[in-house]
Amino acid sequence: MTAVEWLVDQLEKWEIYSKISFQCLKEIEQAKEMEKEQIIDAHIEGQRVFDNYQHTQWTTDQSEQYYLETYEK
Repeated sequence: MTAVEWLVDQLEKWEIYSKISFQCLKEIEQAKEMEKEQIIDAHIEGQRVFDNYQHTQWTTDQSEQYYLETYEK
């Protein structure tokens, strides 16, 4: 569970989520997408450092797969 997903979960528990405006819901979705991109970018950079090979090129596809396996359960 990501931090943004956790926050949405908390808002749902407080029964606030259903009262949030449409604009705010769009911003929550944008925050989820931004967080996803940050996780993917961090995965790419982490693999590059971990592999310690200049020629290693982790692709967005591989990092997207990591994100899906880790956070989209």
